[in-house]
Amino acid sequence: MVKNSHWKSKHFWTEGWGSLGLAVFVALFIRWAFFEAYVIPSGSMLPSLLIHDHIFVNKFTYGIRVPFSEKWLVKFSEPQPGEVVVFKYPQDMSTFFIKRVVGRAGDRIYYEKGTLYINDQPIEKNPPMGNTEFEAVRDKDFQENGDVFDSKGNYVHFIENLKGKKHSILLRKGEIYDSFGPVTVPEGHLFVMGDNRNKSSDSRYWGFLPEQNILGRASIVWLSCEETLPVVSFLCNPLTIRFNRFFHLVN
Repeated sequence: MVKNSHWKSKHFWTEGWGSLGLAVFVALFIRWAFFEAYVIPSGSMLPSLLIHDHIFVNKFTYGIRVPFSEKWLVKFSEPQPGEVVVFKYPQDMSTFFIKRVVGRAGDRIYYEKGTLYINDQPIEKNPPMGNTEFEAVRDKDFQENGDVFDSKGNYVHFIENLKGKKHSILLRKGEIYDSFGPVTVPEGHLFVMGDNRNKSSDSRYWGFLPEQNILGRASIVWLSCEETLPVVSFLCNPLTIRFNRFFHLVN
């Protein structure tokens, strides 16, 4: 009788090194094709996404890519206005950004005095019925980059209706808003903006987003905290966990 080689044995794949390798392969496959975790590092998407929100990004919704490439193996759908996407920053492909899609190819974009115009039509914005999202925001969230005198009281919360997709935005009170545009989004590109309109580096400043840079759509907050641990800054301080953010859908 010929004995099976070690790597073909059942024990190797269930209890040996093969089981570890298989687990790593499955984890990497899920991360490549389906879901990947990211952490929100800044306040550019306030109040929709808070600083230190841990989110899952659905990488499967738009298609499957060739591994280690920006090329699509197969595409299932296109990003739609109102969706929140994670992407490789066009000016530094090693950096990941998160913004909201506001314009697709062919759309004419204009922004003036806090109002977004798409194809010459102003996008409706109204005060919210309640301020639940805004209530979770802290003064500290506006004091990034040494702006210690900024605070929550300097901002107004609105609900923007972007082609039927209602979502929160923040505008700074009394701000003299710069005009932007009009520009027309070229083929194969998107126009993206942060929900915290006065504190977001987006397409108004660095240009159109190539669709091939998109990694996926932000889907759900699975963990959130106000502060991280001082030594390992990527881990939440368990004393500051926002339990009400668990399984919060990204709108």
